[in-house]
Amino acid sequence: MNDQEVGEFWNRNAPAWTTLARAGYDVYRNHLNTPAFFAWLPPVAGLAGLDIGCGEGYNTRLLAQQGAHVTALDIAPVFVAAAQQTEDAEPLGIRYLVGSAAALPFAAETFDFATSFMCLMDVPDPALALREAFRVLRPGGFLQFSISHPCFTTPHRRNLRDAQGRPYAVEVGGYFDYQHGQPEEWMFHAAPPQEQARHTPFRVPVFNLTISQWVAAVVAAGFVLEGVQEPCPTEEQMAVHPFLRKALVVPYFLHLRCRKPL
Repeated sequence: MNDQEVGEFWNRNAPAWTTLARAGYDVYRNHLNTPAFFAWLPPVAGLAGLDIGCGEGYNTRLLAQQGAHVTALDIAPVFVAAAQQTEDAEPLGIRYLVGSAAALPFAAETFDFATSFMCLMDVPDPALALREAFRVLRPGGFLQFSISHPCFTTPHRRNLRDAQGRPYAVEVGGYFDYQHGQPEEWMFHAAPPQEQARHTPFRVPVFNLTISQWVAAVVAAGFVLEGVQEPCPTEEQMAVHPFLRKALVVPYFLHLRCRKPL
């Protein structure tokens, strides 16, 4: 499966995804993953940034609100149209483009930093996307990206619950079994049943790499790996959003920051 074929899947997902995410049902993004990402992000005010795989623009807008001069792209035109519609209504100076992470339409050394929120694990060739990010960054620039945690997003996964229905472990398997774009169906489970019933489940092609493969791809692209973090919900977050408690059992997300040497 190539990146354009993957883009067709995401273009079909985009209307329901945008509607449900903007209604607040992407609770892990809104209340765990994105807050942790931004708490860890170096200062970006005044810098030229690229957001790779921007979707409907939620995180892109947060970058711009931190004072960055942001360009963003996504392979799904429906996502880009939704993001542009919001930019037209509430301008933040963001430039949106339709494009692929595998062939970024920019000259070398264009940006001071790049971000990618929950995108690179969904592209057919993450190593190529990392090389492209390296190419468009200026020396000293950084890439910070989040992905589904490779150890716990495996071909086999099952939440285990105690007699009271509380999650206490995750059963995983097939960690080394590479998925060649096999579509997986799922939905934002925080959405009420009546909302879920209004939409077709998302179909997402799966390309799972191991942690060692991710690190190898970062290094092979030319980056220096600066740090890794695994967001974990706090007691305060879980008190407000009990749904997050499942992410206390195992990490759902992995964040990496890497830098292009001077």
